[in-house]
Amino acid sequence: MKWIDRQGNILPDDSDGRLLNLMYGTSFGRAALGIFTKPFVSNIAGAFMDSALSRVFIGGFVKKNGIDTASFEERKYHSFNDFFTRRIKPGKRVVDTDADHLISPCDCKLTVYPIEDDSRFEIKGTVYTLESLLRDGKLAQQYRGGTLLIFRLTVGDYHRYCYIDSGIKSDNVHIDGVYHTVNPIACERYPIYKENTREYCTIQSETFGKIVMMEVGALMVGRIVNRHGAQPVTRGEEKGKFEFGGSTIVALLQKDRVIIDKDILENTANGFETVVKYGEKIGTREAEK
Repeated sequence: MKWIDRQGNILPDDSDGRLLNLMYGTSFGRAALGIFTKPFVSNIAGAFMDSALSRVFIGGFVKKNGIDTASFEERKYHSFNDFFTRRIKPGKRVVDTDADHLISPCDCKLTVYPIEDDSRFEIKGTVYTLESLLRDGKLAQQYRGGTLLIFRLTVGDYHRYCYIDSGIKSDNVHIDGVYHTVNPIACERYPIYKENTREYCTIQSETFGKIVMMEVGALMVGRIVNRHGAQPVTRGEEKGKFEFGGSTIVALLQKDRVIIDKDILENTANGFETVVKYGEKIGTREAEK
């Protein structure tokens, strides 16, 4: 999928998408994933990214991804993960405080879809029904006729995220990821079954009703670090961060709660992801009927 900014400029192709195609669309990639997704391998990789040794990768990562380091805090980073989860300077991301506006939780590439009875949603290379995504049929039923938003972060994006409205947050629900082959017989292409680790909460929002916010981690190294359990939360307040690995946030809104901005809907319909920023307006409260 290609990206488009909110001024209508088409941006370069998605290298992260090409990597997914390599990893899941070739026999070599799938064989590599079979090794990399072993828990002990992920643990070793995660420990390395937390170590001082990993700092040697920071310069090359910045250059390859064209990261504007002037926008971020100026300090010595202790590890690659310390750099990856760096904080942005005050004032570089302005949160829209209009109570009728829905905001983006992060810097990302956004697509938006209606939730219908037979809807299927592709998230990080896996196709889910709403029930399989949440693993909770009763909760999923509350969002029929509503809206699903996919906020996809790529490796060069700011990897901290915020609450999209004020309200009362529930405890976090953690779902472990899985990866295995459906048919292990060696051949050029064979089916696999995978789900990424994910974590979600509900927010009883002051403006948009009951919202689901879900973080979806990278299959291998990426880690979800949420800051809060059940408590009151505030729009724009930092909710958490993703450690190394491209990651995704999914939001669910109930029927008749929000009107998504027209350009974002049109871009999704035309096969584009819309580039949006942390705290930026992406929709408006739907008037009561």
